[in-house]
Amino acid sequence: MRKEPLIPGIGVVTDIRRDTPDVKTFRVVGLDGKKPFEHIPGQCAFLSMPGIGEALFSITSSPTNTEYMEFSIKKCGCVTEWLHQIEVGQQITIRGPYGNGFPVETDFKGKDLVFIAGGIGLAPLRSIINYVRDKRENYGKVTIIYGSRSDDDLVDYEEIKNEWVNEPDFSVYLTIDRETPTWDGHVGFVPNYVKEVGLDNTATAVLCGPPIMIKFTLANLQELGFKTNQIFTTLELKMKCAIGKCGRCNVGDKYVCKDGPVFRCDQLNELPNEY
Repeated sequence: MRKEPLIPGIGVVTDIRRDTPDVKTFRVVGLDGKKPFEHIPGQCAFLSMPGIGEALFSITSSPTNTEYMEFSIKKCGCVTEWLHQIEVGQQITIRGPYGNGFPVETDFKGKDLVFIAGGIGLAPLRSIINYVRDKRENYGKVTIIYGSRSDDDLVDYEEIKNEWVNEPDFSVYLTIDRETPTWDGHVGFVPNYVKEVGLDNTATAVLCGPPIMIKFTLANLQELGFKTNQIFTTLELKMKCAIGKCGRCNVGDKYVCKDGPVFRCDQLNELPNEY
């Protein structure tokens, strides 16, 4: 596959896994059967089909996975509707990677980490979490707080309960918004659960989820003593062309696609309120 990120290559979908009623995870390789390109956690790629459309998605597999890339995609538009209908063996186009990614080899290295996600927001964080698992000696304790509307909406639930909870020095806290007959775990919203868990405010926190969740979670983390330069999030949903040409992701003096999508929260505080 060509290494120029502006030129799409052909990818092949080799596996499709249904995570929730409206989220599927797609495994993609190049025509040569190899991983399409290298990336770092937090980066994105365009998936497309000529005549259907193109959309940007987080790469949810870890860079340490050398065999393929994965994308967890929520059905919410014409491109995602089409993707949810395809079968294994379908060829698509793929180009990337885009964005700056999370600073896993600088700011995160040697630190205790807290990952906080809501709904499909776990997808971008899965790449970092599995990267940390594969390079365990480089990081401290890991705390994961993840919530969704119901237990049916928990993305990557099998991986969470069969792998993440068994990882040394990993603490996993799951919650759902409302009680269901099939759930015997915590019930409540993620921002409130963050205050109940008892977090170490010297850790580095990473947030991803709906804007309203991020807003209240950020406020609660600061109330717990976290400083804004300890907290990271991603604004990938604002990315459009991903190369700084269309201007649709411009906020203040920043382009989310070129300067982000990963930002520290103290950097976001310097931007206009429109973000």
